[in-house]
Amino acid sequence: MGLCLKLRTSRGSVFYVFHCVISAIVILGILTLRVAECRNNHHHHRDNGGKIEYPAINCRKHSAVLTDFGAVGDGKTSNTKVFNAAIQKLSTYASDGGAQLIVPPGKWLTGSFNLTSHFTLFLHKDAVILGSQDESEWPAIPVLPSYGRGRDASSGRLSALIFGSNLTDVVITGDNGTIDGQGSTWWKKFRAGELNVTRPYMIEIMYSDQIQISNLTLINSPSWFVHPIYSSNVLVKGLTILAPVDSPNTDGVDPDSCTNTRIEDCFIVSGDDCIAVKSGWDEYGIKVGMPTQHLIIRRLTCISPDSATIALGSEMSGGIQDVRAEDITAIDTESGVRIKTAVGRGGYVKDIYVRRMTLKTMKYVFWMAGNYNQHPDPKCDPKAIPEIKGINYRDVVAENVTYSAKLDGIQGDPFTGICISNVTITLTEKPKKLQWNCTDIAGVTSNVTPTPCALLPEKQGVDCAFPTDRLPIDDVQLKTCSAAL
Repeated sequence: MGLCLKLRTSRGSVFYVFHCVISAIVILGILTLRVAECRNNHHHHRDNGGKIEYPAINCRKHSAVLTDFGAVGDGKTSNTKVFNAAIQKLSTYASDGGAQLIVPPGKWLTGSFNLTSHFTLFLHKDAVILGSQDESEWPAIPVLPSYGRGRDASSGRLSALIFGSNLTDVVITGDNGTIDGQGSTWWKKFRAGELNVTRPYMIEIMYSDQIQISNLTLINSPSWFVHPIYSSNVLVKGLTILAPVDSPNTDGVDPDSCTNTRIEDCFIVSGDDCIAVKSGWDEYGIKVGMPTQHLIIRRLTCISPDSATIALGSEMSGGIQDVRAEDITAIDTESGVRIKTAVGRGGYVKDIYVRRMTLKTMKYVFWMAGNYNQHPDPKCDPKAIPEIKGINYRDVVAENVTYSAKLDGIQGDPFTGICISNVTITLTEKPKKLQWNCTDIAGVTSNVTPTPCALLPEKQGVDCAFPTDRLPIDDVQLKTCSAAL
């Protein structure tokens, strides 16, 4: 049923002063907390010799400082060639205990550079990597096979600021150093329709295993911030990600066709979804057939007035299964955990488990959309119907809410096995009259206020499922490593 339309949308650029002021107050409060938290939780330790200890999946035998290779940290001199030459040199130690490259205090301007295996990029707390605004410093690379085209434009795409492909054992970390994508130039060009390629992401790791991205502040990416794709055993921890709430497509963390991923202790302010779980787009994603599965998201704080705290989709054609989200906080955000799909996507979203969400000032608490009709081209298969089932939410407290739920399945293809339990929603002063708007869904609720729709009848004593088994990514132990300037 239905047609596959080719739709392009671009986010409006309305900037909400109210949101900014409120968000700024919240950010200041939470950031103060987070800095203390980072220092305690992540065991950074500095001894008198200037040595910094930090947690990582693996430590390295060899170490070098970026300035050893002639880098200039004045914020004006391009260091693209230096980064690439340094990493190329350090790659020769991959089979001899690996190497780390330390980025010292300074402002290090660079275009795209490539990582290597058995390698750590470590940013000192006073180091800032600045993304170049010279387009020639960003090489064009092939479109992602599971997308079939660039996300912004049908032709190619530009390499990420920090890029890696076919790697094993890669760490990008720091003592809360900063990576600034200087994205505003890219946002302006995108809005003006001046780009014929897809904007670069900040960090993209493809076809790789054993990845750690942690303890950094990431600001103003040209597009998505952190994009692990076609990868496994991914740990994202202790990131502060900041972009204006009206910036286009500045998703925080987008695990895409990945297995065994853990995202925890992150604070994200974004113009798009704080976390977007993906697995390919329409016929291209179906053909590649790589799901995102065994994903843990915990202790996330999100501010995103126009988007979701966690989105599942809309590009989910390779499937999304076994997602476990817990201890989630959202403030001034459009929705909680949102499912986005459409006829033509195929694939599935199933075995989704969410618990302990605290939501303050939300448009929607629960939102599922079976009509998210953005397609890469007109070739998608109208018979490719997505399967959405086994969606579990429990222990949710939400306040100042406009709509409790908007749940729209697909006609003739209902979303089934929805379970919502132990939920208390208090409404804004001017709430929508119809609080639960449901079509083409089936499931149960227990102890939920306001009263849910008739398609989700009350079944007393139900506690929606949350798995008790441990995933392998939860058993990854971090070692204490050291970096010396």
